[in-house]
Amino acid sequence: MDSSHILVVDDHRDIRDPLATYLRRYAEKVSTAADAVAARRILAGGAIDLVILDVMMPGEDGLLLCRHIREAYDAPVILLTAMTEQTDRIVGLEIGADDYVTKPFDPRELLARIKNVLRRTRALPRSREAGAGERFRFDRWTFDTDRRVIEDGEASVALSTAEFRLLSALVRHPRMVLSRDQLLDLTSGRVGDGFDRSIDNQVSRLRRKVEQAPDNPEIIKTVWGGGYVLAADVVRLA
Repeated sequence: MDSSHILVVDDHRDIRDPLATYLRRYAEKVSTAADAVAARRILAGGAIDLVILDVMMPGEDGLLLCRHIREAYDAPVILLTAMTEQTDRIVGLEIGADDYVTKPFDPRELLARIKNVLRRTRALPRSREAGAGERFRFDRWTFDTDRRVIEDGEASVALSTAEFRLLSALVRHPRMVLSRDQLLDLTSGRVGDGFDRSIDNQVSRLRRKVEQAPDNPEIIKTVWGGGYVLAADVVRLA
């Protein structure tokens, strides 16, 4: 992990600074942030390979920041959570965290988890999404990849980064059942596991935009035990 740039986000200096000092022995660069505002600025300013993120922070907490990172960036996230806060760990995994470590933690364990996450994510291609300038027609919608919107002749609906990547994967594999793990691979280059439900949340949000009745979807259907399928023909427009 010598070529890695790691961002440590924690409002407690007595945790943040010693951890950064420890990690600098193994990473090319380590940046620190005391809150989400500083973290967002660092993320926007350069390539970050991995984020270590405390859940309990004043202002915007770690779970909200984790959601933002998952939607806007490819960097994997390891959450730092309190020993007793099981709900935070579950929610963190649901919104896209790659792993978590409970406080107090042994920095050697955290380092091992960092290496494991980086090894998994680097073994996969980066985000694979529809190319610039492409347009796809499915059901009543036209998907414009340049503008990252879907249109039906009356309304134009903007897509978040996560929704854009998910729809990009689906329109390239119409009527094909894709598992959660396959969708994680296709949308973010992450390895999934049996407990990962971040794709479920992304599908739910996308359904609210493309379905006339999101609770009874006709376009993005669930295949029980299998995953999801775009149950519509797709035409690539010139």
